[in-house]
Formats: sequence, structure tokens, C-alpha cells
Amino acid sequence: MKKSLRILLAALLPAAAALLSGCERPPIETVQTGYRGTGMEQIYNPRTLLKQASLNQAPVAPEAASADGPKAKEIYQNVQVLGDLSVAQFSRHMASITQWVSPDEGCAYCHNVQNFAEDSKYTKVVARRMIEMTQRVNQDWKPHVAATGVTCYTCHRGNNIPTNVWFAPKDRKYANSVMGDLAGQNLAARSVGLTSLPFDPFTPYLKDAAQIRVNSNEAMVVRGDGKNLSSTKQAEHTYSLMVHMSESLGVNCTYCHNTRNFASWEESRPQRVTAWYGIRMARDLNNDYMTPLTSTFPDHRLGPQGDVAKVNCTTCHQGAYKPLYGAAMAKDYPELQALAKP
Repeated sequence: MKKSLRILLAALLPAAAALLSGCERPPIETVQTGYRGTGMEQIYNPRTLLKQASLNQAPVAPEAASADGPKAKEIYQNVQVLGDLSVAQFSRHMASITQWVSPDEGCAYCHNVQNFAEDSKYTKVVARRMIEMTQRVNQDWKPHVAATGVTCYTCHRGNNIPTNVWFAPKDRKYANSVMGDLAGQNLAARSVGLTSLPFDPFTPYLKDAAQIRVNSNEAMVVRGDGKNLSSTKQAEHTYSLMVHMSESLGVNCTYCHNTRNFASWEESRPQRVTAWYGIRMARDLNNDYMTPLTSTFPDHRLGPQGDVAKVNCTTCHQGAYKPLYGAAMAKDYPELQALAKP
């Protein structure tokens, strides 16, 4: 009997270890955000927070440069943005961009070092447009970024390409003969936290303007295009976006919603309004800045459907409820605060 028990335990222990490997070991910390007993709390893993803190450190800004002297556009050729900066200010900004985007390649990542004025490298054309995009965010999207603002570093973090961008997924309609038509879901995708939810939460909401809310006071509400707005499938599409946002910010649902009534704006936390603007900001940037650059990029920089890399919540947040935990980098670069006047 004892031998049989030992054999049984020997067989069960590996299974138990495998099962528990998917659980988080304590301690787990909770922060109450609403009335006790309502489940209004954020749950954090201190080890995850420690790792995130090291990844969300803002670099020290260089000393401000003098505004005296000739303008950059008067000294250098083909300066289409930032030309009203002094030469000293312009040089400071170019040095900062180098550290933010191409610390290893240096100026040569965007410029032909034999002729800095020419636009022969696509990276220079893209960088110019990205400066304008950053200015657009800081000028027109304060309801989302507030006074904190953004810089190139907010997304790039020292990388040529931000580590978190998205493309339209490759055609997975018929992944294999067993599963057949995946209907855009039923595949454990990282984009939705390895769930089987629809694996492209970005195209409908962060590029197109699909309806996000699926709650209704009437059953089987149908949109103008004939699609059922209150169907289970529509709810799953919405939930896939919510999972992405939760993963991106390192928070759970109660960061924005009230457990008493998830749909109610009146009872939601203020962060829900900020998120509402964030969705529309991402959509604006993808349609007005990223997609028009598609033909500028070489083929190897495009996605499986031939589309350009686009932004989502993770592009800036990277696991933090505020990018760089709210470090106000943009104040040190006033040239990024507003679009240049024509």
C-alpha cells in the first residue's frame, strides 16, 4: 500500500508542479480604489513592478541650449521642421534624437553623412514626419497626455523601431484542417493576453472607427450595416481591446470601470475618459501619420499584409499605467510642444 502511494505521489507531483507554475507566487499587493466589498481594487505583483520600473526610467535631459544666434534653417539646407530653433538648440535636439532612436548607429541611421541635407534615406523622411506627429500629440491630445506630453523616447526607448507596434495579422482563416475557419479568433495570441479572443483588436478600433460599446437596453440591436451590435461575437471583439489595454497599462478592469456598472460613464473612474481619448488619439496617429508613410518604407519594414507598423497602447505605456511612470520629459523639449507654423 505504501509503495502504491509513493508511486501515486511521484506521478502527481510533476502534474501539480506544472499546474502551479502558471500561478503567481506571493506576495501579491492590492490597492483599494472603491468601496470595500465591491471588488474595486488593483492587484500588483511587486516583482513585476520592480522589473517595470527599470524599463521605464526616463533619460536625463541635456542642459538647455541658448536661443541666441542664427536659426538652423538659415545655416543648414533642407530643414523642414525645427528650422526656427537656433543652431545650438537644433544641434541639441538632433543629439537627443540620436540617443532616443539610434544610439548605436548615430547620425548615419537617418543621414547620408556625406551630405546631411539630402533625403536619400527613408529613415530621415520618416523621422521628420515623426517629429510632426510628436508635436501633434503634445498640442492636440492633451486630454490624453495632459501636461506630461511625449517625446520620441516615449515610444522608442533607444530602439530604431519601437518594440511594441502592430501590423494587420497574416491570413489565418484556414490555419489547419482541424480548426478550419478561425473567424478571427480561437488562437492564443499575445495581442490579447494569450486568450482565444479575436486576435486583431487593433484594426477595428485603432485604425477603423468600429463601435466599442456593446451594452444595450434592447435585445438584438442592429447597426446600420446590418451587424448585430449586442451579439456575443461583438462583445468578444470589444473585450479583446479591453484585454490589450489592461496588459498595456499593467492594470485590471477597475482602473477605469466601476464593478457596480461597467457600462455607466457616470459611475466610472476618471481614467476611463482618459482612455476614451487615448483610443481616438491612436486612431488619429495611425491614419494621419503612419498609414500615409506606407510607400516610404522598404518592403522588409512592412507587415505580412503589406501595411506599415502602427501604434497601440503598449507602444507608449509598455506595462506602466503612465508611460515612463509620468516622467515629464516633454517640458525639456519645448520645440516638441506644438506644430510649427506654416
